[in-house]
Amino acid sequence: MAENKGKTDSIRMSTQGCRTNNGFVQNEDILEKDPDPGSRLDGAVAVLGPVEPDLKDIRPYAGMPKEVLFQFSGQARYRLPREVLFWLTVASVFVLIGATIAIIAVSPKCLDWWQAGPMYQIYPRSFKDSDMDGNGDLKGIQEKLDYIRTLNIKTIWITSFYKSSLKDFRHGVEDFREIDPIFGTMKDFENLVAAIHDKGLKLIIDFIPNHTSDKHAWFQLSRTRTGKYTDYYIWHDCTRENGITVPPNNWLSVYGNSSWHFDEVRNQCYFHQFMREQPDLNFHNPDVQEEIKEIIQFWLTKGVDGFSFDAVKFLLEAEHLRDEAQVNKTQIPDTVTHYWELYHDFTTTQVGMHDIVRSFRQTMDQYSREPGRYRFMGIEAYGESIDRTMMYYGLPFVQEADFPFNNYLSELNAPSGNGVFEVITSWMENMPEGKWPNWMIGGPDRARLTSRLGAEYVNIMNMLVFTLPGTPITYYGEEIGMRNILVTNLNESYDVDTLFSKSPMQWDNSSNAGFSEANHTWLPTSSDYHTVNVDV
Repeated sequence: MAENKGKTDSIRMSTQGCRTNNGFVQNEDILEKDPDPGSRLDGAVAVLGPVEPDLKDIRPYAGMPKEVLFQFSGQARYRLPREVLFWLTVASVFVLIGATIAIIAVSPKCLDWWQAGPMYQIYPRSFKDSDMDGNGDLKGIQEKLDYIRTLNIKTIWITSFYKSSLKDFRHGVEDFREIDPIFGTMKDFENLVAAIHDKGLKLIIDFIPNHTSDKHAWFQLSRTRTGKYTDYYIWHDCTRENGITVPPNNWLSVYGNSSWHFDEVRNQCYFHQFMREQPDLNFHNPDVQEEIKEIIQFWLTKGVDGFSFDAVKFLLEAEHLRDEAQVNKTQIPDTVTHYWELYHDFTTTQVGMHDIVRSFRQTMDQYSREPGRYRFMGIEAYGESIDRTMMYYGLPFVQEADFPFNNYLSELNAPSGNGVFEVITSWMENMPEGKWPNWMIGGPDRARLTSRLGAEYVNIMNMLVFTLPGTPITYYGEEIGMRNILVTNLNESYDVDTLFSKSPMQWDNSSNAGFSEANHTWLPTSSDYHTVNVDV
């Protein structure tokens, strides 16, 4: 009996397609149907495969097996809503991604340190004397860092302090890796950099790669044709007639007269765009470019946060040495001696010059990889047209300067609303999209604001540059309205016309305006220092 009962149960399981109820019984009466009474059951029972359920009269129920679930899921009323929800989800994801990209693209990026606050330009020989020799120095700047911080300055810009023979306001450099003893030692510089950084400030310095002093070791080796230094400068044969040099062409120095000077040691003429004591380097020579790269790296390693490159439009000259065209074609050629009497098509902004500037940028970028240590690059483009000035920003995908310094406001010699408006709109309308502007109202090569426009315009012009978009740049003393000095007997090997805006900083109404305790200062203080000084 027991054996027969087991066979009967086996047959029942087979007829139900091996389906189980999984504990839910509400529809069991529907799913379990008796086999057809007319069917034959032999002694040997065949194992039947799964029976496809008839779903016409069945509704979904909890716990249904996957075979039944798949049958329902394929029906249109279940499939279509599912597909609609799926594609809506996909579309939503793409919309969110697109919106995120758009927001990032149109949102202004976080300002870098050179954008986030003003720059303060210091002429070091005139800022503060710490050793009572009548000359400002690096220690003097360090003593006054707290004052600079009270101005909410973010970046200190120190003009040239390299070892120099003092020609052309210290731009005739004898050694680019040495501090001139007037300003102190390399240790003083390192201490100053550390103190500046400790106070959360940044430091940029001047660098003029175009030329050196004629006392530079490179020039001394070049004039004797020593090794690779033979072609470090621009040499050319010239003739001597009755003790007078006949230059290779009519090119003129910025300061007037021929830009060629005969050297008796080498028996050739060398080229100088500025003073004869400042021979131009030959940037067609790859060795010269490598030397300048190493100098940039030297100061970046010292902790400098950026450079102001000056006179870069003079880096290359045409190698064909053809005469430049006269402005007045009827003028007798022998009487053309002033720089402005020629079009300087062969001695400024030559093809390849911007490639050299970009190489400076690439060198500095190598030191900008650490977070918060971006190295700033500015270009002094004085005397350039607005179009050529804008070229120093670089190309859309090839960066050069972070900005060329904007000195156009410092060239206004009369108070004029229209003049100010034209300067501002000219810069903003010509500046490439996405670039950063800057504004200056003074500098070491310009008359002081008070002397140009009058004391009544000091506050309004300072307010103007601080409210315009971009980085404001203040030349030392402009914040208190210092004016040009009025003396002419200066006894200095400088371009006298540039000295009047370099008088000592006026700190208080004590002797020498608090600049120095020496009996004599390198330049006299302005006569108004009793009432125009930092204390007041």
